[in-house]
Amino acid sequence: MPLLSVLTAAHAGRAELLAEAGNSVAAQALPAGWELEWVVQEDGVAPELERVVKQFPFARHAANQEQLGIAMTRNVALSRIDGSLVHVLDSDDLLLPGALKVAIAAFEQHPEVHWVAAQADDLLPDGTRRSFALEWPAGLVAPGAFGPYVEERGELPVHCAGLTLRPGIVRAVGGWTANPRSEDTAMMVAVAELTPGYITPEVTWLHRWHDTQTTGDGAWRSLLAESALMVRQRSAALKEFQSSQGGE
Repeated sequence: MPLLSVLTAAHAGRAELLAEAGNSVAAQALPAGWELEWVVQEDGVAPELERVVKQFPFARHAANQEQLGIAMTRNVALSRIDGSLVHVLDSDDLLLPGALKVAIAAFEQHPEVHWVAAQADDLLPDGTRRSFALEWPAGLVAPGAFGPYVEERGELPVHCAGLTLRPGIVRAVGGWTANPRSEDTAMMVAVAELTPGYITPEVTWLHRWHDTQTTGDGAWRSLLAESALMVRQRSAALKEFQSSQGGE
């Protein structure tokens, strides 16, 4: 029976948000024959989230017992999953009902793709939702198609927090990278350069805005320019390597 793994990196202090994320996973209606697991990897020296994860019979929790950061924590979680597909869910975000069904359907309809990016709405602190325009047309995306966009902006036209991927390609590119602010973008730049993907037109998850989110901390912005440069450099290096090997 095929299995989809939901992967979440978390840290202490996120108990309430993590429980809500878990409830959104529990509410998923999968296609016939599919099962899911929720793999939560907790970062930090004083783990406290196992009690939350235990509420969900389909979930597994492990703790780093040291501070590794989000990229390394996701990579450790990736080593623990058993699914043929992996969906990345941040500890403070929410899946909408049917989210994983939409992703699975895209893979089944387009078996050549290695990744599916889904649309999101912002979930504001007052509980209201705010939509935002697509940066790239929904549908199939050829390998390397994002290159000019990345070169211009140092980022991707899809949100990396809503990705479903084949685990093999994530492992092949080294997982989430040692980029100080854009570890998920740097990973996905390589995946999208090397493999075809698909962007769903449906909104399937909520990107939560709240007072304790990491990106809201002013100090987090200190290395954004360097992080974007690293993303551009990785994209350019991949293109150069592809070209040297006779690729398009």
